Amino acid sequence: MCGIVGAIARREVTPILLEGLKRLEYRGYDSAGIAIRPPAGGLQRIRSVGKVAQLEQSLAQRSIGGDLGIAHTRWATHGMPAERNAHPHMSGERVAIVHNGIIENHAELRSELEAKGYRFTSETDTEVIAHLLADLLNQGLPVLEAVRQGIARLNGAYALAVIDPKDPERLVVARSGSPLVIGLGVGENFIASDVFALLPVTQRFLFLEEGDLAEITRDTVTVYDSDGKVAERPEQVSQLSSSTTDKGPYRHYMLKEIFEQPAVIAETLEGRVHKGRLLEESFGHVATELLERTRAVHIIACGTSFHAGLVAKYWLEEVGVACHVEVASEYRYRNVVVPEDCLFVSISQSGETADTLAALRASDELGYIGSLVVCNVPESSLVRESDVALMTRAGPEIGVASTKAFTTQLVALRLLTIALARRRGLDGNAERVLVDELEALPRQVEVVLGLSDAIAEMANAFADLHNALFLGRGPFYPVALEGALKLKEISYIHAEAYPAGELKHGPLALVDEKMPVVCALPDDPLLEKVLSNLQEVRARGGELFLFSDKRIEIPLDRYQNLTLDDICPGTAPIVYSVPLQLLAYHVAVLKGTDVDQPRNLAKSVTVE
Repeated sequence: MCGIVGAIARREVTPILLEGLKRLEYRGYDSAGIAIRPPAGGLQRIRSVGKVAQLEQSLAQRSIGGDLGIAHTRWATHGMPAERNAHPHMSGERVAIVHNGIIENHAELRSELEAKGYRFTSETDTEVIAHLLADLLNQGLPVLEAVRQGIARLNGAYALAVIDPKDPERLVVARSGSPLVIGLGVGENFIASDVFALLPVTQRFLFLEEGDLAEITRDTVTVYDSDGKVAERPEQVSQLSSSTTDKGPYRHYMLKEIFEQPAVIAETLEGRVHKGRLLEESFGHVATELLERTRAVHIIACGTSFHAGLVAKYWLEEVGVACHVEVASEYRYRNVVVPEDCLFVSISQSGETADTLAALRASDELGYIGSLVVCNVPESSLVRESDVALMTRAGPEIGVASTKAFTTQLVALRLLTIALARRRGLDGNAERVLVDELEALPRQVEVVLGLSDAIAEMANAFADLHNALFLGRGPFYPVALEGALKLKEISYIHAEAYPAGELKHGPLALVDEKMPVVCALPDDPLLEKVLSNLQEVRARGGELFLFSDKRIEIPLDRYQNLTLDDICPGTAPIVYSVPLQLLAYHVAVLKGTDVDQPRNLAKSVTVE
């Protein structure tokens, strides 16, 4: 959600900023802008509504440039998508800022600044910061001190980058509740909300921690902690390369990421299983101590990660671990009762999800034995602030609709399940079966990907439809939830998921020949009950679209079905998620929607 890029160098920075914005497009946005301090002084700013390409066209029509600048992609919160609301925001030509987050006391500050004569030209909360800093700068404060005093007045979340045109030697940034990273160069330094933005210019990074303030020059970076003391933040070298985020031969990032799943699943298993056994040591010694004490688990997550947690609930309860799964935004606002010896587990692709991060911080006072995060970004806030991190190794996921991050989350949660099952009497032979199922996953997913063309044919039936119903039972109910979410996210078809047994409790009223019903049919103990539910759909003229285990027979008339081969029961929810991803993708392509950047959505939701 929103993206920040900044640079201070001894060369022209406009191309660097523009490329950084392009690499942050996956986060979701509705406008973009750039502000540069030219060599002659002052500030030059260009903003536009729409894609970064439109900003690039505007830049081509005007000659602006310099060696100090900031840029931004905005996702509208306060104020509609409009040029006047786009970042960077300025107070005259006294200061320019970009901001991710939400300032909760903006109305109070706005009234105060208007009384001093400052004129507002946007509806955003961010413009308040620009005028607040200008007021402090006009009192003679240097930019670092102005930012220090200014952020002390702010309530809310922010990642902030500030340029003072009267001081061309520094870029000042601050972080509280929204991520910000500093990229290190030689005679130049950079800032961004995501390392991907800076990979073309550096692989050396400092990650700001909560409450940090930093002063960045061409040759130095000085970080101050929340107490105002100089703080050492370790330099980290990213293993990613700038080519990691290329689409390659694929039409969309989402399709590329769907097809990467066999490889990233294998990568997530690498070093964690061997010869039929879980190598629990790979979790770390702190994890072993926590798992020994764990008698119950609370899983907290949002969106797709929440669905992964719901699947894990079935797995954990099968091995005797009490498990409760909750949406992070709800968890934060109720009185949570924590059972004895309960482990707090958070799940997040980005590791910066605002509600999940706030839930983790609140959990410190609630009596959990510790915290474990399942995450895809090693340097993220959730990873740094949790006791144990179980990394998913999915690599960069650019498409807003999560695919490979979801399946690797499930793999990590399956590993966690095996570790807890050991403490409840899982013997070596049973463990070997579970581990063998995991090691078979890459091949099984590869086979499912071979159905892509057939699924594209199936998708034709959805091209003119506006609603869809997904059904599932047991762990395939959250798989249905995820399938419905994928379809609605990228094709804009209204899709809902229900436990199949709930059909007669309301959803059946919606079923007719214009309501497609999608269902996974694994060969499991609930199969006969699901088939009975599907008979109810056919009796009312509903069209069935099924993905079934090749070993079962379907005693129904008129349905479309694709069979999946040789699926292991324990990991079947992971495998059956893949054709639902492909179905959503192919329907979206037929609909002509923006597959990788669906409207109104952001990849990383870093504000509440």
